[in-house]
Amino acid sequence: MPLTLHEAQTVIAGAHERAAELAASVTVAVVDEGGHLQALGRMNGAPPLSAQIAEAKAATVALFRRDGAALRTMQESSPAFFAQLDRAVRVRILTGAGAALLMRGDTVLGALAVSGGAVPGQDDECAGAALAVLG
Repeated sequence: MPLTLHEAQTVIAGAHERAAELAASVTVAVVDEGGHLQALGRMNGAPPLSAQIAEAKAATVALFRRDGAALRTMQESSPAFFAQLDRAVRVRILTGAGAALLMRGDTVLGALAVSGGAVPGQDDECAGAALAVLG
């Protein structure tokens, strides 16, 4: 069963709640297993560009079936591949912190990504909170 809209919104709310505790303003994107945007939540004060960054990071995670940290490692070990990838596919490819797969058992439901944290680690922390509410 795919991720429901209600579940996607719950994921966003979990990340936003943690961001508020950190005094950060972030955007959270949730995409389906094919990388298509399902829900987007941009907190007041979140950087305008954070919406596009969050969506691109989430789509990349969903399509590669790897979290943001693993993709960053892949990008560092194969920079030439990643430099050309945007020309080979129809979606923007962007690796970075705060991006994770959404799973139910062994099934990939999609991915989420957070963008806009004011200091390093905030995107990851908010993504972790989002995953925790999904259970």
